[in-house]
Amino acid sequence: MTSSRQAAVIIGANGGIGGALADALDDEGAFATVHRLARSAHGDAHIDLQDEASIEAAAKRIEALEMPVTLIICASGLLHDGGKQPEKALRDLDADWLMQNYAVNAIGPALVAKHFLPLMPRKERCVFAAISARVGSISDNRLGGWHGYRASKAALNMLIRNIAIEWSRRNERSIAVALHPGTVDTALSTPFQGNVQPGKLFSPERAAMQLLDVLDELRPVDTGKLFAWDGQEITP
Repeated sequence: MTSSRQAAVIIGANGGIGGALADALDDEGAFATVHRLARSAHGDAHIDLQDEASIEAAAKRIEALEMPVTLIICASGLLHDGGKQPEKALRDLDADWLMQNYAVNAIGPALVAKHFLPLMPRKERCVFAAISARVGSISDNRLGGWHGYRASKAALNMLIRNIAIEWSRRNERSIAVALHPGTVDTALSTPFQGNVQPGKLFSPERAAMQLLDVLDELRPVDTGKLFAWDGQEITP
């Protein structure tokens, strides 16, 4: 995807998709370093999207290594947590759960952009991507429900658009996109796999390769958009 003297950053690298993305990039050998960051990691690999100080500290650690970062993928996400599940109706709304959805799915990636984009070159092709979801598309919403997840992913899509506009003024070769990976066989999707069509439940390894293929094909004109795993643009 780029030269061997550059670095990639995967945030959420202890998750199913994030780990598979990091493994795939390591296998390709296109980057000198693939930084694997996660909330559950320790030491220099630790990052917590609900703690801006943690995000800033992680960015400074990588900046100190003085190797340009040309790919950042934020693969963290929240859909359910213990007894907390996606809301089926308005009666299920809970303010704290809504705020947690926004904190992880939208605010966290935005703060990653705030602190990590300054690490990227100003004149080279650079890509910032965040894992979103088709259900975050307002125009594609036919079923309702899942209020917090849908709304937080819609917010992420808007933030990506804003980031893309601002960043293109700094680097006209920059690309910032949201990605819909499809339904991937991870802990996030496990409770909801019953209605997945045959052949549409992807392994993390396949999902990672599909997403990297999509990123490889993107051009600056694509910045600010939401793309599915098959390269099709999704209307937000």
